[in-house]
Amino acid sequence: MFSGIIKSTGKVESVESLGSNKILWVSSDLSSSLSIDQSIAHDGVCLTVTELNSHSHKVEVVMETLKKTTIDQWKPGSVINLEKAISPLTLLDGHLVQGHADTILICIKITDLAGSWRMDFNLPSAFSGFIIPQGSVCINGVSLTVADLDETSFSVAVIPYTFNHTSFKYLREGNPVNVEFDMIGKYIVRQMELRSITE
Repeated sequence: MFSGIIKSTGKVESVESLGSNKILWVSSDLSSSLSIDQSIAHDGVCLTVTELNSHSHKVEVVMETLKKTTIDQWKPGSVINLEKAISPLTLLDGHLVQGHADTILICIKITDLAGSWRMDFNLPSAFSGFIIPQGSVCINGVSLTVADLDETSFSVAVIPYTFNHTSFKYLREGNPVNVEFDMIGKYIVRQMELRSITE
C-alpha cells in the first residue's frame, strides 16, 4: 500500500524483453536502501525488486501489467516517480493507493498559471463513476485532488513543489499517464452494481 507522496524519482537505465515480460533496471537515490522482494511503486505501479546493485534495482513486469500501464512505452532515460510502501505508522499525507493502475489516460492540456499548473486528462465513460470533484486520484503515482470534472475530462492543480520534485515537469500534452482511481469509490460503485443486479 502507498500514499501517493513522491520523495524520489528514478531513471530507467535499461529495458529488456524476456518472453512476454520486460526486465527493467532503474537507478535512483532509493536503490541502495532497498531489499530483494520489496514492493516499490514505479509511476504508480507496484513492482517487486528482484535484484540490486549499489545504485540501481531490477524489476520484472508481466504482460498483464504492461497492457494496463505506460511501462511498455518506457525506454532508457525515462524518468519515473518512486515510492516505498507505507507502514501502519506512516503519516498519510496523500490517500490510500494500491499501486494497481486502472487504466492509461492522456494529458490533453497543461496550463501554466504562474504559480501552479492545471493539468487536464481525458475521462472515458467507463471510469466516470470512479471520480468526483475534490476527490482523490493517483496520476503516475502522485496523489492529487480533482479540481474540475465534466463528462469527458477532469483536471488537477499541481503546486510548484510537486511539479519540481516529480516527473510532472517532463509531462507534455499528448503524453499517456498511469491512473489509479480512489479505492473506496471503486468499492462503492461495485457494490451499487451488484445491488442493481440482485434487485
